[in-house]
Amino acid sequence: MDGSYNFYIVGLSIVIAILASYSALNITSKISDASGKSRFFWLFGGAMVMGSGIWSMHFVGMLALHMNMNVKYDVALTIMSMLASVVSSFIAFYITMPRDINWFKIAIGGLIMGSGIVTMHYMGMEAMIMHAEISYDPVIWVLSAIIALAASYAALILFLRFRNHSKSSFLKWGSAVIMGFAVCGMHYTGMMAARFEPHSGMITQHEPQSVDLFLLYCVTITIFAILLISWGAMFFDRHVLEKLAYQDTITGLPNRNEMNRFFESNSETEKISVLFLDLDQFKAINDTLGHHVGDMLVQEVGNRLRQFIQGYQQVFRIGGDEFLIILKQSDPMYAQRLAEDILQKIKNVYFIDGNELYVTGSIGISIGSVHSSDRSTLLKNADTAMYKAKGLGKNQQCLYTEEMGVQEVRKMELEKDLQRALELKEFFIVYQPKWNVKSNRLVGFEALIRWNHPRLGIISPLEFIPIAEETGLIIPMTRWTLEEACKQCRAWKDRGIVQPVSVNLSIRLFHGDNLLELVRNVLDKAELDPHLLELEITESMVLHDVNDIIRQLENIRALGVKVSMDDFGTGYSSIGLLDRIPIDALKLDRLFTNDLDTPSKRAIINAIVLMAENLNLDVIAEGVENKEHIDFLTGLGCHVMQGYYYGKPMDIDEIDVWMYEQDHKAETIEVMG
Repeated sequence: MDGSYNFYIVGLSIVIAILASYSALNITSKISDASGKSRFFWLFGGAMVMGSGIWSMHFVGMLALHMNMNVKYDVALTIMSMLASVVSSFIAFYITMPRDINWFKIAIGGLIMGSGIVTMHYMGMEAMIMHAEISYDPVIWVLSAIIALAASYAALILFLRFRNHSKSSFLKWGSAVIMGFAVCGMHYTGMMAARFEPHSGMITQHEPQSVDLFLLYCVTITIFAILLISWGAMFFDRHVLEKLAYQDTITGLPNRNEMNRFFESNSETEKISVLFLDLDQFKAINDTLGHHVGDMLVQEVGNRLRQFIQGYQQVFRIGGDEFLIILKQSDPMYAQRLAEDILQKIKNVYFIDGNELYVTGSIGISIGSVHSSDRSTLLKNADTAMYKAKGLGKNQQCLYTEEMGVQEVRKMELEKDLQRALELKEFFIVYQPKWNVKSNRLVGFEALIRWNHPRLGIISPLEFIPIAEETGLIIPMTRWTLEEACKQCRAWKDRGIVQPVSVNLSIRLFHGDNLLELVRNVLDKAELDPHLLELEITESMVLHDVNDIIRQLENIRALGVKVSMDDFGTGYSSIGLLDRIPIDALKLDRLFTNDLDTPSKRAIINAIVLMAENLNLDVIAEGVENKEHIDFLTGLGCHVMQGYYYGKPMDIDEIDVWMYEQDHKAETIEVMG
């Protein structure tokens, strides 16, 4: 029995196939980006759109065929044919969903999807209820199955091709057209294979069969509703949810989630450069001017960094004042030049909320592959290089080297071992003498903590003190140092050696507002007179919370304990606060004593000494190593000195020997005099 096609409905079936293919291609990008339960949501959505789209095209295509007999459809078989299409699409997508896909999985997925389409088509044909028997031309039937498999493999390959491309493109539309025509080709080839033989005795209708418009409208509206819902979900996800999840709310730049997606969507063998930018002085701005000014500053920095976004480089905001710039290339020279350009742009003045702000940045650079096992190392190395840049003075960039990696491993080891060093009694105290040149006598000792590591030997305080500051271990370490120094000072006093000891304090001890109690308890425990203890602070400390630190220092001095300012002239200038800060002495850093023959340096020291005299402050010069230093400093009015010329930091036994030698030397001078 011959039939004819309504070409308008045929055209509608082709449009449905193309739109369904395009929607499925779009959803595959969401399958790739999503994780957890959301990934299965998009996986089911893609299978539903693709499966129902193919089924709807098939059903509309069957409605387009007009035969000279009435045709109805078995509801159960019709639903089962749709399920066959959706389930086979789901299985095929699921098999090919992993990122590390191989041709074997593509072959299995294409076979399942193709078999599902063939099953759907011929089950749908079997659902036709009419007074005729259906037979098939074997050659054309096989051809239709081959077309179904080819269309399935083409669909899966295109899905894999576009799963990392969420945006619309002409290439994606062209691929959807190819898929749509492939699916339609399979259907109409399968229809060509069908032979309809009327039952014997049946009277053939010469009038053409009327189209079941209600059924046609229902199927068409249903598939378009599915497509519209899927497009609506895609639009909402892309323009609303995606912005919330992948875009920073302050700067509008991609955030840490987008950075993770970048790593996951790029080839694992691809070499990239990572620039880790951290703003200098940002915490001080937040603390002094408020978080709203900090947010506006970050926003302005983001605007300045936006100009560095290009096709092969992207900028991400990954934390409070931390930004990441990723370059899809591995040229270290280019990365360093770009870092210099960024630093230059960052340090230009900011006018924010009536404030004129000058902010710099530090950048760490690392180069490596996107491979998942290397990714965390790549970021950690950039972070290490950034802290190295900060340590070198800030406002600069630093390229990660293997030497930094060794230093970082050593730092981690020291941090771990530092946790138990106090408990295992690995610390010890050394004392460096202070000498008054004018009276030519000892005027005290500075107590300095040292660490005798069981495996690495003596660790420099320049190495372990910053770690202790970061971890908070500096608090129990300082308490122990105070106790040991006061105990030793008391022991000396009992022997008739009355010399004060000074101990360095960390800013962390001022945060708990219990420093006064700590000092009082240590003095009571050692039964030491308060005037024999001196506490040393650095000038940068007082800038954290001037009024609170001044209050705590006044309470400590009220006990009779002396306070001196260590490393004066090397940190943030506190000259404007010297008349308010309750201290007894200034300690000149060795920075001044190392270059005393320079007229400008001598002028600075002379000015400091005069200022100290007017404020009734003693001046102690550190780093004195030779007779020339002593002569210069004495001529400038500084008489108390500390350095290797008089004595290096020594343990208790060495101090006893040193004091014996000094006494013997003094006796010799008296006898000769």
